[in-house]
Amino acid sequence: MSAEAATAGEVQTIVAARLLADARSCFIGVGRPSTAAILARAIVNPELVLVYESGTIGAKPYKIPLSIGDGELAATADFVVPVVEMFNYWIQPGRIDVAFLGAAQVDRQGSLNSTVIGDYDAPKTRLPGAGGAPEIATGCDRVMVVAPHSKRTFVERLDFLTTRAAPEAVITDLGVLEPDPRDGELTLTRLHPGVTVEAAREATGWALRVAEDLRHTDPPTEDELSALRELVAR
Repeated sequence: MSAEAATAGEVQTIVAARLLADARSCFIGVGRPSTAAILARAIVNPELVLVYESGTIGAKPYKIPLSIGDGELAATADFVVPVVEMFNYWIQPGRIDVAFLGAAQVDRQGSLNSTVIGDYDAPKTRLPGAGGAPEIATGCDRVMVVAPHSKRTFVERLDFLTTRAAPEAVITDLGVLEPDPRDGELTLTRLHPGVTVEAAREATGWALRVAEDLRHTDPPTEDELSALRELVAR
């Protein structure tokens, strides 16, 4: 399957799924992170344990859930625990391997805003809020962020600091950003097929660093793309 046959969003989802190849468990919400994690179970890691904030552990959905309260998650889970137990027993002691987070804004250090756009007291947009993101970011061994790559999302300064995430990787629809070992600043380390450095820089709200050993994402395989499209179509 050629890279041109895949949309930017499909490439982003497949790359995120590939990054879960060696994970034992993954804490996810809805949207593209959930799609990527379900896809990972189908194509690279059938033993991956999916954990949702609603308290479902070991969920095995065969379609994309409408929300963390989707009945299929509970129906297919190994077990369901109260939300308090989810955080007190599973998240805070570090029993979950990887967390996939999303956000409305990401800054150059990988901190996240999911609270408001604009001034807090008179915001342009009031967002869903932190949920459990701050606890998840500190309690899970590895944190990855999945976000669209635009100046609206990748900003010089957050309108509100919701979560200090320090992610291992930020997977966008243009490439992958990873923290610079020297100071933690997000640096472009990988470009997706057909994307240029100039396009990634233009879509970032600060002077984006580019790794000296910049890599290029392997195009989606036919099996990966077929599995993703079948999942989305269900």
